[in-house]
Amino acid sequence: MIDNIRWLGHGSFLIQTTPIIYINPWRVTRSPFHADVILITHDHYDHCSVADIERLRGPNTKVIGNTRVAQQIPDTIVLLPWQSITTEKASIKAVPAYSEGDPRHPPEHGGLGFVISVNFFDIYYAGDTKLIPEMRLIHPDIAILPIDDDGTLSVEEATEAVGILRPRWVFPSNWGATGEGTIEMEARRFRQLVGGRAQVIIPNEHSI
Repeated sequence: MIDNIRWLGHGSFLIQTTPIIYINPWRVTRSPFHADVILITHDHYDHCSVADIERLRGPNTKVIGNTRVAQQIPDTIVLLPWQSITTEKASIKAVPAYSEGDPRHPPEHGGLGFVISVNFFDIYYAGDTKLIPEMRLIHPDIAILPIDDDGTLSVEEATEAVGILRPRWVFPSNWGATGEGTIEMEARRFRQLVGGRAQVIIPNEHSI
């Protein structure tokens, strides 16, 4: 399943399954295939890009987000935390994502993460979040965790999240905020700290 997950930059991912699922598309190239599902975690410009959504959206594409996303994107399917929707072979559950004390991601903004169940795997996309108690209710096969510490998990906090979630594989996300070299170094440090608790997948690497 990990071979079907593509990092597109920053917090943007493509899950190449049935259905075709994009998460927070940003600065993506036009695809010959429309997205079946586009998941938007919150309304910040680098996660809720109207131009990128329109570039990928077809007449039958489902855009799923929270109420703040729906104010920007017409026909958004609004999910509250712990609500689910099934589309084709995938079940998608919204889960909370927030950073206590950070004005960019307060709980009242209703930020989301997602648990995507497809092909007998559970994929947890954490969204822009710090460590939160709700993570103890999630035990995915694959976790996608931010590591940029920009109102989100730091490398150390993401390592702690791995211990809570107990995934088999984990992808670091939210790359690009501080320069490619620095981000790559932080991703490698994350892998070193995680150790044998999970297999850390660093996108575009040939040896994992």
